[in-house]
Amino acid sequence: MIGVLDDQMTMLETAASVEVRGRVSQLKGLALWAVDLPVPIGSVVHVHTREGAGPVLQGEVVGFEREHTVIMPLGSTSGVRRGDPVIAAQFAQDVRVGEPQLGRVLDGQGRPIDGRGPILDTVVRPLAPRPVDPMDRPLIDTPLATGVRAIDALLPVGKGQRVGVFAAPGVGKSTLIGMMTKSTAADIAVIALVGERGREVREFIDNQLGPEGMSKSVVVCATSDEPALMRIRCAMLATSIAEYFRDSGRDVLLVMDSITRFCQAQRQVGLAAGEPPATKGYPPSVFAMLPGVLERSGRTSKGSITGFYTVLVEGDDVASDPVAEASRAVLDGHVLLSQRLANRGHWPAIDVTESISRVADDVTDAEHQAARREVLRVISSYQQVEDLVNIGAYAAGSNPQFDLAIAAKPIIDQLLQQGRGETGALDDFARTGKQLLAVSQQLQQLKKQLSQSHRARPPETKA
Repeated sequence: MIGVLDDQMTMLETAASVEVRGRVSQLKGLALWAVDLPVPIGSVVHVHTREGAGPVLQGEVVGFEREHTVIMPLGSTSGVRRGDPVIAAQFAQDVRVGEPQLGRVLDGQGRPIDGRGPILDTVVRPLAPRPVDPMDRPLIDTPLATGVRAIDALLPVGKGQRVGVFAAPGVGKSTLIGMMTKSTAADIAVIALVGERGREVREFIDNQLGPEGMSKSVVVCATSDEPALMRIRCAMLATSIAEYFRDSGRDVLLVMDSITRFCQAQRQVGLAAGEPPATKGYPPSVFAMLPGVLERSGRTSKGSITGFYTVLVEGDDVASDPVAEASRAVLDGHVLLSQRLANRGHWPAIDVTESISRVADDVTDAEHQAARREVLRVISSYQQVEDLVNIGAYAAGSNPQFDLAIAAKPIIDQLLQQGRGETGALDDFARTGKQLLAVSQQLQQLKKQLSQSHRARPPETKA
């Protein structure tokens, strides 16, 4: 009963208590400009076309320009005329979230689009709540199994960690996040498909998630042909849904694909509101909003949200992209998917030497840490000698560490390579740790064998 009363109070506080009415003065770029509309930033307004006889267009107030109020529409502006009435509907935005959304597909406004009827018995949450008190964030000390061996073994993730998945288009990020969603040990998965191609939404749900993954997931999508505000709301709504499940005491996996398209949508909004372009065409509001969204994930005293945010990059170059650089500064780790590995048929194409988990040592024991460091050293050594091996210029016995790396490559590849259907059980983290220790033991045996063969080899004589 108390929760219902709280919801009603929230709705009363944010609703427009009196009718505030303006009118459309002009359409400028992507934005509608209205006059005589004194409402705050973030207000929801309704534009009534054809003097109230036509359809209602919903929009959001994003800025002011002299006597004008700048409105970004949430739909097509076709049919809007100068002088059409604009009526304030809500002074602050909220969304409806709840248990019935599990297994459903929603649009950026929370409306179901899967043809399975309306969603009832939900509660009201703010779309952009206050930041979490930093003193209410416990340490991240519990591992979260993802079902992807390369991550669980060498880049272990903790409950409440925020990780960026950096990848060029077509390198397998959708497949990777689908594998994680199906096999994660988290209680709930919330997936935000921001700015995806229309055909990829159904493809992701059917091929990557499947019925097993969908049963414990909520999918929120806004395709690339939808207005910029819908793409922004898609990311914000998915995070609000994840916060609801976190506050109910559960561990949530939040996957956002992609944070780059979220920033591109905010760039459109910022430029339409009159912001000057700053870094490579991105206005300052993009870099102000980015940490606000990423920081909403994490662990609290009630539960946790483990966030995976995909970031689009050109090739394997992360440093030249301002969104990628800004994201890396906020996130607790990053996974780089390499075009070079993908071209070789190495799946998932995770470059483990260029990736990092900042809580890896906090969520694993000393034995796992030692094995992890040893395997990473061997992989790094192979990368140093790889070009010489490919052209046949490396002489065996020249460097013991290189010899070990060459001999161990098939063993390590077997650990890191994994098909889409090879994801394991929910308690797979312990088993992956045992596999990593087994690989470490094999490396020790190889090292002894190579050392004995080197001692047995007769010394070379000089001519």
